[in-house]
Amino acid sequence: MSLPIDPHNFYHNQRGLGPGSAVEPTASEVKQGYTAQTKNPAPLPKLFQPLRIRGLTLKNRVVASPMCMYSSQDGFATDFHLVHIGQFAMRGLGLTIMEASGVSPEGRITPYCLGIWKDEHIEKLRQIVDFVHANRGAIGIQLAHAGRKSSTVAPWLMKVHGRNADASIGGWPDNVLGPSAVVFDGSSWTPKELSIDDIHRIQQDFALAAIRADKAGFDVIELHGAHGYLLHEFLSPISNMRTDEYGGSFDNRIRFVIETVRRVRQVWPEQKPLFVRLSMTDWVSPSDEIPTGGWTEEESIELAKILAKEGVDLVDCSTSGSSSKQLIPLAPGYQVRFATAIKQAAPDMLAGAVGLITSIKQANEIVEEDKADLVFLARVLLREPNFVLDGAAELGVFAQYPHQYERGRNKSILTFV
Repeated sequence: MSLPIDPHNFYHNQRGLGPGSAVEPTASEVKQGYTAQTKNPAPLPKLFQPLRIRGLTLKNRVVASPMCMYSSQDGFATDFHLVHIGQFAMRGLGLTIMEASGVSPEGRITPYCLGIWKDEHIEKLRQIVDFVHANRGAIGIQLAHAGRKSSTVAPWLMKVHGRNADASIGGWPDNVLGPSAVVFDGSSWTPKELSIDDIHRIQQDFALAAIRADKAGFDVIELHGAHGYLLHEFLSPISNMRTDEYGGSFDNRIRFVIETVRRVRQVWPEQKPLFVRLSMTDWVSPSDEIPTGGWTEEESIELAKILAKEGVDLVDCSTSGSSSKQLIPLAPGYQVRFATAIKQAAPDMLAGAVGLITSIKQANEIVEEDKADLVFLARVLLREPNFVLDGAAELGVFAQYPHQYERGRNKSILTFV
């Protein structure tokens, strides 16, 4: 005898793996004109093929990349985050990763950034996680420390306050930290050089944040090792001028990252995936002004090989952020080649592609041609939140819609190709 359906469970009876997963259309859906054919293509476009990583199955290969929203108070998630993240679950993203979340108060980029440095943060984060799971989505969180690029202001406040947040607006200019006392540029705060005790304390902050992320129910952790923030600052000779065991040689410069990964992996459940975002290159060549040049693609590949042995499952391949002197060759998909390089050189490591990926066909081509395993999208999702559901139809895939939005299917593009 089956149990009666709970009328208050608004998410029951989702077909397939929930919104954004490929499902076979019903006769009624064909009759209503939502599709011209009764079956999905076989095989499915690879973007809509599930991917299993450890104990987690993603229903498709599209990831909502972490995007700073600058909408927190004392590190707490707000109703804004519930709505912002919830929309991605309803609209079919395979995985949504919440924005850079400070593992300590001074680890935030701005006073308005998300945090996970105290247990009180867990409750609201759990509410968001539960909503995503109710819609059969997967959710991660990016753990971060902004290092020497902390204590700034939200972009829309820069015209009022300038770029830096001083104590009068909640900043911490006297507690900006970095591998070395080297400023990012002439208008940045001068960081304090971290002592060995400071380094170990911050590594423990990452581990404690990982424990809180697990208690909140997150499926994935991504460590932020890119864009000129603290983990990246240790990697790059531009920001790391230490002469101890954490600076100088390649092995020394990666030490902070490796030790942090170990601490997190020890407390993060074995069945849950661990990602690391890397800036694969600083886009800075050796010069009279910067004799060392920056962190390089070759170094990133060697680090990825080591991270695979440390229990990291995927490298999210971004670039830049260490120097205002960077020269970035912006073009559609300009960072995809770095994910491909990781896949070719480190076969035990999955790779994510990110950066100016703006169409569903482009995204599918990346995974079909084995250039990357996952595609990370950011600003395009802010413009086109229905990217996955509309994109499925464009690729000839009939995808599950959330029940509440089913009548909104766009019949004009829902034909098989």
